[in-house]
Amino acid sequence: MKKNSTNELSERLLQFAVNVILYLRTVKYSVETIDIKRQLTKSCTSAGANYEESQGAYTKPDARMKIGISLKEMRESNYFLKVADQLNHGDNGKCNTLIKESTELKLILASILNKLNNILILVPGSWFLGLGVLNFPPC
Repeated sequence: MKKNSTNELSERLLQFAVNVILYLRTVKYSVETIDIKRQLTKSCTSAGANYEESQGAYTKPDARMKIGISLKEMRESNYFLKVADQLNHGDNGKCNTLIKESTELKLILASILNKLNNILILVPGSWFLGLGVLNFPPC
């Protein structure tokens, strides 16, 4: 991924987390919303944090794992946003915008993960990139 694309995705993930937290402030307190708010806060911030960690990973498998976790957390965020929307909690217009954004982010993260899974073939001590071999220390 190009540096600008990486920065743009990092910024989108950060803005998504901030927007979810701002949305959650519009959700009234009730017994049923406690877990929804907690899970949404954890999953939306974790998606961005794991993506950031993937950018500083020491190995390709570590980067791939962090992207995979980021995707799983984004899926979870998308799910809980849909639950909140179905229950009519908070600002529905804002929730629908967040559902759309989380769907787009899921697709982007899935695309990155698919590219990593298709391009990189692990051989003990090496990575085949189709045209050549890059040697990394054994994991």
